[in-house]
Amino acid sequence: MNPLNLLRDTWFFFSRNLPTIALLCLPWVVLENLAQQAINAWLGSAEAIGYSLLASVLFYPLYSAALILFIDARSRVQQPSIGNLLAAALQFWPSFALLTVLSTLLIGLGASLLVLPALWVMVKLALAEYLLVLRGLSPLAAIRESMRLTKGYFWPIAACLLAVLLPLWLLDWWTYRQLGEQPNEWLAVLLDSANGFAQLIASVLLFRIYMQLSSPPTSEAG
Repeated sequence: MNPLNLLRDTWFFFSRNLPTIALLCLPWVVLENLAQQAINAWLGSAEAIGYSLLASVLFYPLYSAALILFIDARSRVQQPSIGNLLAAALQFWPSFALLTVLSTLLIGLGASLLVLPALWVMVKLALAEYLLVLRGLSPLAAIRESMRLTKGYFWPIAACLLAVLLPLWLLDWWTYRQLGEQPNEWLAVLLDSANGFAQLIASVLLFRIYMQLSSPPTSEAG
């Protein structure tokens, strides 16, 4: 597994298919952030954490499953319509939503310990969504299989994920530092939506990792 090749191929795919990915996912990312902003305004940021998670569970499984199906279709030189992708993704919503809740809780548990345990959990669960959508596994089976497939590949996967996500996290932190503690609500939605959409690059990256690790190995991983 060569992280540089994976990152290069990921960026090529994402940039080449940017208009379709935007039409497929961006409206739902914006709706997700609008819902979270409305919840924060209604309840206050301290009390709204759990309800904000519900907003993510409502929208994230739909556009993430649709994106996974789109990437898989393009890898087989197919061009399904956005409507067909969303209709197919909707069928995965119940199990994907459960997987989202389980993953969030496990990563949160890791984060309550230290940063490294949270990163370890994130890497070990990185392929679960693809196994659920593309292989039809149940949430728990997808988690178990993701842990098996990623065994021996923690550092390459972590390096790839951090190369994509860390700059976006730092940019998000820096932007909010410049805007102050209470930025304009519409500006916050715009910034969060842009950052959330950019993080979909990680979904393309993880699909490529999934394809490599789920293929019959030619040699044992170190």
